[in-house]
Amino acid sequence: MNFDKLVKIMEILRDEDGCPWDREQTRQSLKPFLIEEAYELLEAIEEDDPAKIKEELGDLLFQIVFHARIAGERGEFDIQDVIDVISRKMVSRHPHVFGEKKLTTADEVLDRWEEYKRQEGKLKESIFEGIPGNLPSLLKALRVQERVSRVGFDWNKAEDVLKRVESELDEFKSALKERDGRKIEEEFGDILFTLVNLSRFVGLNPDEALRKTISRFIRRFSYIETSAKQEGRALADYTIEEMDHLWEEAKRAEKHS
Repeated sequence: MNFDKLVKIMEILRDEDGCPWDREQTRQSLKPFLIEEAYELLEAIEEDDPAKIKEELGDLLFQIVFHARIAGERGEFDIQDVIDVISRKMVSRHPHVFGEKKLTTADEVLDRWEEYKRQEGKLKESIFEGIPGNLPSLLKALRVQERVSRVGFDWNKAEDVLKRVESELDEFKSALKERDGRKIEEEFGDILFTLVNLSRFVGLNPDEALRKTISRFIRRFSYIETSAKQEGRALADYTIEEMDHLWEEAKRAEKHS
């Protein structure tokens, strides 16, 4: 089964004799599914599960074909146009691969990539153009910081950022003492933004790091839930000390797994 077969399947599903649910979908109604499929793919990649990655790549590809089909029905473009546009873009932005220009480092490639965007009419008004407004906040903060870093607005080393984190924490503590809700929110946001900067300096993706932490938390608390079921007790009956003990057991079990 090839790509053309998938496109044909989408055509049949949207046909008047096709699937009632698929026929009712619009660009707007499909937005949540597009986001969910992307995150399910991220989860599969983090689990390093080839079979799951393959499946989730297929689900995401189906969403792309779905949107292209809707565009085709509106007389705007089709999936072949999508492929042609990205193909031309990748060739034009990689003259060091497909042309005579030679670049040797990833930083050089990034600099040229931004230059190509400007030549294509993007980034005309601001260096922030092209950053999606609906990106998750941590990822958006990272992209903003990367952009300003490329024009020299940046820290010199991670230690400087760490000092700023400590300073922001002090300001947050002061806001708590003042019981100023607006200031508390601002200072908390400053802490998060500075932590994203710190993650960038130590080579981490903050969104990915937080997602992994959340997964660990869920896994460890699930251990507590399982223990409670085995003992025939309700979670509400446990003391915090008992839960902490089970939490530490879960951590030890992870280390030996």
